[in-house]
Amino acid sequence: MTRPALDSRVLTELDHVRIDRLLSRTRHQADESLNALLDDADIVPQQQVPADVVTMNTQVTVEDLQDGTRRKLTVCYPENADPNTGFVSVLSPIGTALLGRRIGEETEWTTPTGAVQRLRILELLFQPEASGDFTL
Repeated sequence: MTRPALDSRVLTELDHVRIDRLLSRTRHQADESLNALLDDADIVPQQQVPADVVTMNTQVTVEDLQDGTRRKLTVCYPENADPNTGFVSVLSPIGTALLGRRIGEETEWTTPTGAVQRLRILELLFQPEASGDFTL
């Protein structure tokens, strides 16, 4: 049985501050959903984020709900993004869709071409906070 995406998403205090500063500094026209995430997420100290939550620099295994393919993705900052190797920017629709979600949740977003994509988060392969790195 799968869990649907919950309305409440979790961000660490550091991730929240860094993303907010990134948007201010770059004057990036953030997707409406990223601004909503910053406004509506439950903000927790890095030491208190649950180990099943996608934070910045978390590597996840996801399943495409349309065709069942699985892949590894890492949510990162724009300067580290390389979609060909699975590093997706938090400013991209997929990066925003994953951030703050939990294992088992499903999420969807609209691609730049207008297609709707849906993924399920299967596992977290690496979460910085779970490994004791609270500043990555």
